[in-house]
Amino acid sequence: MSTLKVPVSLGDHTRGDPSARVTMVEYGDYECPYCGLVHPVVEALRKAFPGDIRFVFRHFPLTQVHRNAEVAAEAAEFAGAHLRFWEMHDAIYENQDRLGLPLLLTLAAALSLSDAELQDDLAEGVYRQKVRSDFAGGVRSGVNGTPTFFINGLRHDGSYDFSALAEAIANAPIRPAV
Repeated sequence: MSTLKVPVSLGDHTRGDPSARVTMVEYGDYECPYCGLVHPVVEALRKAFPGDIRFVFRHFPLTQVHRNAEVAAEAAEFAGAHLRFWEMHDAIYENQDRLGLPLLLTLAAALSLSDAELQDDLAEGVYRQKVRSDFAGGVRSGVNGTPTFFINGLRHDGSYDFSALAEAIANAPIRPAV
């Protein structure tokens, strides 16, 4: 079983109590249809286990098959730099069927972020290194597709439906903080 090689740090985007019983890390791709399908499942899990889950999202854009995935990840990082990561994250998945630069600019403006600044930062690759660092950490941890979840540092190799993930969370072994 693969383990998470890059510990969760302050540089990660997290939701939930840092001292939660379970840390669930997702390596995801904003253009991946399976990630889009699992997004509401993750939200339902967070509601079903209030206080028990710290959720972490890391970028794993599969650029050879998803041409908009890396730019979407960079746009989410841009929003994160303005303390709006989760709003952009959710909005991208909720509009995944229209993913592309026009959508990203529209979402930035809807979040009261400068779409012109986003466009400039994307052109300059301001957030590209963060996205690629997440990707490299995923490769080191044995990620080879999306979505990939780690629950308390151990890769979840089962189904991504609600019941399978809920069972994995409920039965997660106690491990040192990841």
